[in-house]
Amino acid sequence: MRLDGKVALVTGAASGIGKRIAEVYADNGAAVAIADLNLDGANAAASEIAKKGGKAIGIRMDVTSEQEVDDGVAAVVRQLGSVDILVSNAGIQIVNPIEKFPYADWKKLMTIHVDGAFLTTRACLRQMYARGKGGAIIYMGSVHSKEASKLKAPYVAAKHALIGLAKVVAKEGAEHGVRANVICPGFVRTPLVEKQIPEQAKELGISEDDVVRKVMLKDTVDGEFTTVDDVAACALFFAGFETNALTGQSLVVSHGWFMQ
Repeated sequence: MRLDGKVALVTGAASGIGKRIAEVYADNGAAVAIADLNLDGANAAASEIAKKGGKAIGIRMDVTSEQEVDDGVAAVVRQLGSVDILVSNAGIQIVNPIEKFPYADWKKLMTIHVDGAFLTTRACLRQMYARGKGGAIIYMGSVHSKEASKLKAPYVAAKHALIGLAKVVAKEGAEHGVRANVICPGFVRTPLVEKQIPEQAKELGISEDDVVRKVMLKDTVDGEFTTVDDVAACALFFAGFETNALTGQSLVVSHGWFMQ
């Protein structure tokens, strides 16, 4: 599953899961573009990779901006030569029961997750098709691409949508050698998840420890969080599998929370 000679664009990669995927890709031979709203963070992550002998650049990208996405992808091609792998990872979380959910928050979350995935996919597909050497599109879904949880209506809807998008990309991209797949992690203890623990404790009227044990991890087989390394290993597998034998699929990485 080496990625020598490949160029990967990872969104939301200044921290958390995206950062670890970028590091693992670089360790396995890829040049990596780290795209994030936080340019300083993206540059810092790229610098860390460079210090270990890898090749990486930081790019500011608002995945909800058509212009920024198109310009950012063009910049990656200009600086690194191509885009062979897209990891659409940028995302946020907002929790509220449906009857209290502000419409502005619904739109914000859906725009980042779904519109952002569409815009980055479209820009990268144009480059991949023009180059004629195939590619891999990888979406960061969730167990919530398969299951529902209270307080997360737009997140669950958005993560389900990514599976549908991946299936269409898989069908359209097949003749161009472009594959599309979805990683569906369980809870990974990133800042995004840490933020949810007190929010859910307040909304559900339980302790933070109970949020972890009785909400987040109650359906796992071992009571363990999924790790960024677990997710990055799957991202490497999808990126390195170079035939249409594996496309249009979703892989759940959740310590058995959801089994299919």
